[in-house]
Parts: sequence; structure tokens; C-alpha cells
Amino acid sequence: MSQTFESLQHAQSTANTHRQISWRIMPLLLISYVFAHLDRINIGFAKLQMSNDLQFSDTVYGLGAGLFFVAYAMFGVPANLVLDKLGPRRWIALMMVTWGLLSSAMLLIESAHGFYALRFGLGVAEAGFFPGILVYLYRWFPAGRRASITALFTLAVPMAGVVGGPVSGWILEHMQDTAGLRGWQWMFLIEGLPVVALGLVILARLDDRIEDARWLSDEQKHALRQTLAREEARKQISSWRGIFANGQVWLLVAIYFAVMLAVNTLAFWMPTLIHGAGVAHDSQIGLLSALPYLAGCFFMIAVGRSSDHHKERRWHLCVPILMCAVGLTLTGLQPQSPLWVMTGLAIAGMGASSALPMFWQLPPAYLAGPILAPGLALISSLGSVAAFVAPYLIGWMRDNTQSASLALYLLSLVIALGALLVLRTSAAVVNPR
Repeated sequence: MSQTFESLQHAQSTANTHRQISWRIMPLLLISYVFAHLDRINIGFAKLQMSNDLQFSDTVYGLGAGLFFVAYAMFGVPANLVLDKLGPRRWIALMMVTWGLLSSAMLLIESAHGFYALRFGLGVAEAGFFPGILVYLYRWFPAGRRASITALFTLAVPMAGVVGGPVSGWILEHMQDTAGLRGWQWMFLIEGLPVVALGLVILARLDDRIEDARWLSDEQKHALRQTLAREEARKQISSWRGIFANGQVWLLVAIYFAVMLAVNTLAFWMPTLIHGAGVAHDSQIGLLSALPYLAGCFFMIAVGRSSDHHKERRWHLCVPILMCAVGLTLTGLQPQSPLWVMTGLAIAGMGASSALPMFWQLPPAYLAGPILAPGLALISSLGSVAAFVAPYLIGWMRDNTQSASLALYLLSLVIALGALLVLRTSAAVVNPR
């Protein structure tokens, strides 16, 4: 009886500690990632005006949108190595100030080459942010709570669509030609500058390590360190050689490739697909594009909680990825029908929003502490090549066939194959104990 009471007390104490950490660090990280994703995808809204003003073809747009991820792939690992040298607080703050300035500078674009250069620079600046934050969260939360926490953090992805769609649409329509700037120029300026201020807040408020958290007691810190240390002892990969030699790592890269195909097809082409279904006004496109992301917000939180509750990872990832494939296929079947397009985008949006946080529960099950930061960055970087493929492929198809449907079918097939690869991972390894 006394043991049961002590166990309940321990569980309650642990829950209170994790709740305290969540309230301390998650709101700031969530808001920061909302702006990170918004500054990454607002090019999809800008396309509606910018391509016309600057005479960009869909291929030019697709290449520029995708170059962000070429830089992201090239600089992800070096960025995460710097994170361990400088500490998360200073490095994340520096990245945010830099990409906020570069995003705002997009208003100066006058040519395709300038477009390519700024998109590449933005990718360099953001390369270490997402994998760096994941490393940071994994050093504060044990495996059994990470699906819910990662879902809460990546809630920023659909939230950027929910908030950014209507806001971007309003700016494009109502700020047009104000003070001599076009609507798309105002959009980049208004959505880029707040990131600079957020970077300074990160510098002042974020704690690098558990040991630095003066708002936790010594007992709480000790309990956290013990739990995380026990998990580290079970991991299989602890060296650079292990990363490249382990087939499971390359399997994870292939799965992440499929996830990123889904996420970025929606991010960069949703406004264009909605416009192609007959919706003409920028503000209406912005509002409609928020709906799939809004559905994704609720669905991803439910999936994360269900995964932690049942201590199951594989099917909670496989099913959302399959939803992406089905949703994009439906969108391609009737591209002129608003009902078909919005239904397909809603299903794909729910799947993509949930697949992203669920995928990131798998790599930490294999990667030990010393190799966690570069390992996550490597998987993120290589998988993000898909984020170049998706916008460029659709742009090329639209220019050459006047339709995006064939590209959507091809992307859906690859995404579905990625879902099946999830079942090739070991349940004994990836499911929390």
C-alpha cells in the first residue's frame, strides 16, 4: 500500500515538473517556430502577385522556393555542431535575427537571381533552427512525453497556415501600393521584422541546460537527469561511423523524405491549387488555405496524445502519412472543383501536420547523446531534399502540361511508399518503455 502511494506521489511529482518546464519554455519556442515556418512558406502567398510583377514562370518560382531547402540540407549539420559549441540560447537567437533580416529583405527582389540568392540565404540562416530545437527538447523531456511535446512545438506548422493565410491574404489585398510598395513587399516586411525582436527575447529568456534552470529545484533536476540517463544507456548509435553504417538511419531518411514531400507540397502550392479551383480573391484564398491547417492543429495534438498514452509510434506515423497521399490524390482528381480540392487539402493537411511531430519520435530511439545533434541534423538535411523536389516538380509540370495533377499523383505514390517504410522500423526500439 505504501509503495503504491509512493509511486503515485512520484508520478504526480514528475508530471508537475514536466508541466512546469512546458509552461516555461514551450510558449516562446512555439511562437518562434510559427514565424520560422511563416517566413519559410509566405512565398506561396507572395507568388500570386510577385510572379506577375516580376514575370516569374512557375518553374522559376518552384526553383526559388526549393533553393531554401538546398541550403537547408547543406548547412543543417554544421549548424547543429555550432549549437553545441555556442549553446542553444545564443545560437538560436543569432539564427532568428539573421533570418528575420533576410526575410524582410525579400521586398527588394527585382530579378530571378536576386530571388534565388535570398531564398538560399534564408535556408542557410534557418538550417539549424528546427533540428536544434528538437535536440533542445530531447534534453529536457523523456521519451514517454516527447510525442505530445513535439506535437505541441510543431503545432506551429499548421498555426502558421491558420494565422498566416488570412493575414498574408489581407496584406496582399489591402496594402497594395501603400507608400509605393506592392502588397507582397509589405507582406515580407511585416512578417519578417518581428523575428528579430523574438531572437532578442530568446537570448534573454532561454536556459541552455537543466542545470541552468533556477526555477527548478535540485530534486527536480536530479530526477530529470536520472530518467534521461537511463534512456541513453539503451541507445544503439553513439558515433559518426554508427550513423552512416546503420541501415535504420537511412530508412529514417527515406521516411522523412516522404513526410517532407507532403508538408512542402501543401506549404508552397496550396494557395495556387485553391486559386486553380476558381477562387479569385487573395483574401478568400488566404482564409480557405487556413482550413486544412486548422484541422491539422486539432488532429496532430490528438495523435500525439494517443501515441504517448498507448506508447506506440509506428502506426501513429504510418496512418497520417497515408492520409497525405490520399488527400493529394483527391486534390489532383478534380483540380477545378473547390469541394474536391478543399476536401483533399484538408485530409492531406491533417496527415502532414501529424506526421511531422510523429516522425521525430523515431530518431532519438537510436541516437545517443553525443551524436544526437549532428544525427538529427543529418536526417533533417537529407530528408529535406524532398522540400526542393516538391515545389520544383509541380512548377515544372504546370509550365509544361498546364496542370499539377500528374505531379500530385507521383508525389502521392512516393509518400505512400514512405508510409509503408515506417513499418520496417523495429517496434521494440521506437516504442517508449
